[in-house]
Amino acid sequence: MGIVDEDVERVRQQTDIVKLISEHTQLKRVGRRWSGLCPFHTEKTGSFSVNAEEGLYHCFGCKKSGDAITFVRELEHTDFPGAIEYLARKAGIALRYTDANEGAARSRKKQLMDHVGKAADIYHELLNGTDVEANNARGYLRSRGFTSEMVKHFKVGYAPDTWDALAKRLKVNDKDLVDSGLGKINSIGKQMDWQRGRIVFPVYDEKGDAVGFGGRIMPGGEGAKYINSQECLVYSKSRVLYGLNWAKEHIVASGEAIICEGYTDVIGFGRVGINTAVATCGTALTDDHLKLLKRFTNRIVLAFDADDAGKAAADRVYEWEQKYEIEVMVADLPQGVDPDDLSREDPERLKAAVTDALSFLEFRIDRVLARHSMDSIEHRARAAEDALRLVGEHPNALVRDQYIMNIADRTRIDAERLREMLRAPSSSRSRNTRSSDQVVVQRASDNVEDQALQLFIAGEEQISALLSDGLFVTPYRREIFQSLRDTASVREAIDMLGADEAHLLTQIAASPDDDLDGPAVASRLLGKAAERLARELEAEDRSTVAVEHLLPDVKFLLQWV
Repeated sequence: MGIVDEDVERVRQQTDIVKLISEHTQLKRVGRRWSGLCPFHTEKTGSFSVNAEEGLYHCFGCKKSGDAITFVRELEHTDFPGAIEYLARKAGIALRYTDANEGAARSRKKQLMDHVGKAADIYHELLNGTDVEANNARGYLRSRGFTSEMVKHFKVGYAPDTWDALAKRLKVNDKDLVDSGLGKINSIGKQMDWQRGRIVFPVYDEKGDAVGFGGRIMPGGEGAKYINSQECLVYSKSRVLYGLNWAKEHIVASGEAIICEGYTDVIGFGRVGINTAVATCGTALTDDHLKLLKRFTNRIVLAFDADDAGKAAADRVYEWEQKYEIEVMVADLPQGVDPDDLSREDPERLKAAVTDALSFLEFRIDRVLARHSMDSIEHRARAAEDALRLVGEHPNALVRDQYIMNIADRTRIDAERLREMLRAPSSSRSRNTRSSDQVVVQRASDNVEDQALQLFIAGEEQISALLSDGLFVTPYRREIFQSLRDTASVREAIDMLGADEAHLLTQIAASPDDDLDGPAVASRLLGKAAERLARELEAEDRSTVAVEHLLPDVKFLLQWV
């Protein structure tokens, strides 16, 4: 399957290479050749030469050379068919395909994209209208820091709060309206717009073709805050990145791409002069997004709350780094503040967040350690355990060890002890293998902790008076106890926990406790704690300084003797 050879040659022959290249760099005639600054690398003296008669170019600096098709492939980071289609559109050539079905599908897709492109023009014109709705929309945009230049550059539009404002102006048949994702047919057979009463942001593919819209509800409006175009032949939110059509050249030049969550975040970065931002369109980052960005850069900076998403995304991020040979960084944004707000409130802070971006794992460790007080041995131990859990997710042993030393330094805990904890087969921090099944694999100490939790849920007085954080060896069970202690019900505790911990608590709460002996469980729990303390004392240097941090545990146990 592919494009008919005759059409490929026709595109090559009918493309004016001087005119094509002049769209990207200024060329000056020198004898029979044209010369100028190379569009592929930075230079002060022109070393780029174009042979118009042969349709070829060559740079004597970076050594790039080829014909018009090669030029488009290099500059647009597209494949051979994509370059031919790009040039054919510019030359007004209708391409034929070796597979009739493929040709029909491409023709249909182009027809639908034309409809979406016209819709973008209509929405943009409606925003500039003289009616009250348009005036209110412009006022809202001004209140959000949008200048007229920004509105024009990003072609922001407005969808009136009526049933068919777009459909009336677009004038397409029912099937085209639905297939392009622009509208639907109501129960009485009338055309209805998909976007209504919203500021609309047109979404373009990397080639610059309009494929869909993101609509933001006007203040006081009803419905979801954002509505994206319907999935259709031309629009798939898992494969398109908002802003890439504008950002791609800047991404190539800078060597990195910034990924945001929202349309206005991309525009916010542009507001402070950062033109490398793109956004997912109401979906999580996907493999297809990464494949697309890989064509332009090997460095990705996440500019959204990677702390909240981190636990779920960790395995995917490390897999992506290995699979696509990319580097994933995280912009250290203030928690609860998005790039759009920060671009208006503190532009320099936004710039610094990108300039000082951290590796994915470093960012998450910093956030975890920052949540803990370091004013006591117990607090530092818990901080180290929580940070180790993140380190254990990383697939590279050398990287893991570097972060162990970092955590050891910051928590003042021996690095070798942390390595032992990470190597422990039963560790809750097992590398990239943790699942809800593993969480509930039990050792003897785990069993007694579960029994203690069962009795605590049942309100057994002796257990309730005894339990404290330090009696739980397993971090998961410690988190469960803390949640139960700090909430009024098991249901509330479950809602506070992560998926794995919630699964375990559900199992514990549902297990029968009729045959549990409260005093016996309390005795075993204290015994385990005493044994653990004894081992720690034996492992420590017998100096006063070395054992000082164990005194709180000793005092705690003595009160129950």
